[in-house]
Amino acid sequence: MAVRGSDSGGIGPRVRAARERLRWSREALAFHAGISWSAVAQVESGRRTNLRPSTLAALARALGVSIDFLVDGTPPPTRMLEHAAFPYRTDDQFQGAMGAFLAGGLERSEATLAITTESNVELLREHLGRDARRVEFRDANAFYRTPIAALDGFRAFLGAALERGTPWARVVAEPVWAGRTAAEVRVWSQYESLFNLVFAASPLTAVCPYDERSVPAGIVSYSHRTHPNELGEAGISQNPHYGDPAQLALEPVGLTFRDGERPRG
Repeated sequence: MAVRGSDSGGIGPRVRAARERLRWSREALAFHAGISWSAVAQVESGRRTNLRPSTLAALARALGVSIDFLVDGTPPPTRMLEHAAFPYRTDDQFQGAMGAFLAGGLERSEATLAITTESNVELLREHLGRDARRVEFRDANAFYRTPIAALDGFRAFLGAALERGTPWARVVAEPVWAGRTAAEVRVWSQYESLFNLVFAASPLTAVCPYDERSVPAGIVSYSHRTHPNELGEAGISQNPHYGDPAQLALEPVGLTFRDGERPRG
């Protein structure tokens, strides 16, 4: 099924504008998109307006824009990312909820990743049994070295999954709070908010567990502002306390601790 540009400007001018923004020739775009130079020329000149979805996808990937932008000049209409907070208080609660979450992804042939503590990895392996071999496990302390390293790690995992043809990915992403200074806690809380902007259009479901036995109440409470979703007994749902990530990324994080309360190791 071919797709035609829906507005008067057409696909051609947007392809040309995006190409020129990258300072590419038509030959360069053809190379990066894996299509012929003549096809690029026909699209940009308006001689070819009915494009196959595969051609649109190739052009969008090469140019770093969305298919929606090429078709009608608009940004993607809906958020694909699900990013949920999951406070828990017992090992059984973590094992049951996160084990079921990963098992559901395996049933749907989704790419699965679990970033958590060594002890929680063992709980997940026990729950999943032989299926644990199909999950990628990462140590949280190594993964969350810096916010940039963490974002790069998620991009690499998701990019590899999509390149393999996996339609969706799901992640257990347990943040590290133990040993953080107050300043570091603020940075990592803002990172959780920025995550929503970076991966907004990604086919990704990420659940962030918060161990209420060791994570201060202020951090757990603030997590409800940085996660658009929450995981409960009924599954993943909308979080009514979610805050605008653009605003949260720019404002000081109002985290306070009771006397003697700090993230514990």
